[in-house]
Amino acid sequence: MIINFLFLFVFLCCPLARAQEVHLSLTSPAFENNQVIPSQYTCTGSDINPPLTIKNVPPKTESLALTISDPDAPQGTWIHWVVYNMKPNTEMMAENSISGDELFNDFGKQHYGGPCPPGGRPHHYVFELYALDQKLSLKQDGTIKDLQQSMEGHILAKAKLTGTYSKPSW
Repeated sequence: MIINFLFLFVFLCCPLARAQEVHLSLTSPAFENNQVIPSQYTCTGSDINPPLTIKNVPPKTESLALTISDPDAPQGTWIHWVVYNMKPNTEMMAENSISGDELFNDFGKQHYGGPCPPGGRPHHYVFELYALDQKLSLKQDGTIKDLQQSMEGHILAKAKLTGTYSKPSW
């Protein structure tokens, strides 16, 4: 009897107790998590960004940031793209588009640089999306280090999508 009463009390009085937790989500219609990134999004193809889908952005989000990195690069993690101040209501980042402000990548450019590993084993490309509680003010000539410093203490949620790629052997 007491257990039934407690269950009924929690169910009726505490909707959060019965709500399923929702997490920030980043996916792509072009490739599945831990699967091969199609060549059109690489240096051997059109070298354009793949489409990305964003879901479950936390309610207090003021901006989104996206980074793409290759942790398998011979000289250490290689940064392919840094985008910040994306609108919090962004649900889709279209192919070959820019949805926010860009910082310099390790190619020395302020735009997307697709996967371009040296020959050999496949590399992993980590797409990380951050929901932030504020818009960021960064210098136009900034890099991922500037973004990381600015995001400290402001990350509400984070999502990750990983793709793989290896150059074809011709």
